[in-house]
Amino acid sequence: MNYTAPMLTLPATAEAFGTPSSAQAWLLNGTPLGLAALLLVAGALADAHGRRRVFLLGTLALGVTTALGALAGTTALFTAARIAQGAASAAILAGSLGLLADAYPSGRDRIRATGVWGASVSAGIALGPLLAAVLSLADWRLAYLALGAATLATAVTGARTLTPPRAGGGGGPAPSPAGSGGGPAPSPGRTADAPAPSPERTADAPAPSPAGRAGGGGRPDLAGATTLALALGALLTALTLGRDGWLRPAVGALLLASAVLLALFVAVECRRKDPMIDLGLLRRPAFRASTVGALFTGLAVIGLFSVLPSLLMRGQGVAPLAAAGLFVLWSGTSFVVALQARRLAGRISAPYQLALGFVLSAAGVLPLLGTVDAPAVPWPRLMAGLVVAGAGSGLLNAALPRLAVDSVPPERAAMGSGANNTARYIGSAAGVALMLALSATDPDTAFAASAALALAGAALTVAGSPRR
Repeated sequence: MNYTAPMLTLPATAEAFGTPSSAQAWLLNGTPLGLAALLLVAGALADAHGRRRVFLLGTLALGVTTALGALAGTTALFTAARIAQGAASAAILAGSLGLLADAYPSGRDRIRATGVWGASVSAGIALGPLLAAVLSLADWRLAYLALGAATLATAVTGARTLTPPRAGGGGGPAPSPAGSGGGPAPSPGRTADAPAPSPERTADAPAPSPAGRAGGGGRPDLAGATTLALALGALLTALTLGRDGWLRPAVGALLLASAVLLALFVAVECRRKDPMIDLGLLRRPAFRASTVGALFTGLAVIGLFSVLPSLLMRGQGVAPLAAAGLFVLWSGTSFVVALQARRLAGRISAPYQLALGFVLSAAGVLPLLGTVDAPAVPWPRLMAGLVVAGAGSGLLNAALPRLAVDSVPPERAAMGSGANNTARYIGSAAGVALMLALSATDPDTAFAASAALALAGAALTVAGSPRR
């Protein structure tokens, strides 16, 4: 909800701060920037120091920084608060999927749990703009105050309900039945009844270092996080400036700087004994599919639908509540499909489920061509496209978390979820900036780019992946 609230408050927030059109992307991109920069660090910390602890600290920090964002008086302060909210959200996301990996055994239990997790993501995406639209009728700041209070309440509830570490064991809740400990879901060559490979351990017990790796006591990889954040910042700035001309020297220089910083990030991670992401995991086809799928989900899906409400409000004069209702139609469909997607498990592999999700998303976006500039809102075509695209999003949201934890060794579950979500939010941050830049001259260009990126994601995700 916190992530999507600015989609409906963007016009009012920009007006309150006097934010120029060229800088409005930062009002949306603060949170994904913080998420992308620190998710890998959060995943490593959760593996090393306990997923329950990282999850609860992240929830507390998110509540505080969301409330502070409501009090901001300038674009810079609001963006800084949103970046801090993204950093706190990184801890929540990395810790939550790690907790699921600990709590549920391999097979159908984990499929069901990650499906509910994905559906919850869809529900939050849907409710955030709706809440913002209702409360912004009085004052757009009320949405952030309400979300901050709700998040603090969640932190208190989590501290009471999540089992604390056992005395002397350094851990959290008792192991799940049969000592499953959160091993991966059965691979194509292993049955669901096979014993899970991970030892019994608790949610707050540090994960053992993989064989042949020194570990590092969970020290934050600040060099890696800094280079990744700078690379993403340079990329977002280049995409934001691109709306005024893609061939400008400043745009080219920033793109080059982003590429150099990304190469530096890879070099830093390769040299560390305890990197925040083990780049050797990229040799796993399932991990590559998970990472590519998450990246293109952000670029093609989240990027476009983050700006669609604003496009409709400005281009067609759609009221905020009506725009929120359309967004709920898309995200609500995503929620329902994500819950039902578990029925596909065992029939097609997660990478092929991702590909199907991308194809449906592209098919749903194409009917949106011409809707923003039409003389009147073509409601039937618009709503039909949103339903089809929402179904695709639901398949993506259900498959990504399962593939994220299944594609890595059990002791690296939080790292796997952190890498997956990092790729998703790098894609979404770049996608928002790209879609805003493309839609400045013609919204249909943004729709066409989203569909093309979705089809590219489908092709790349299934490359080298088994069908079952």
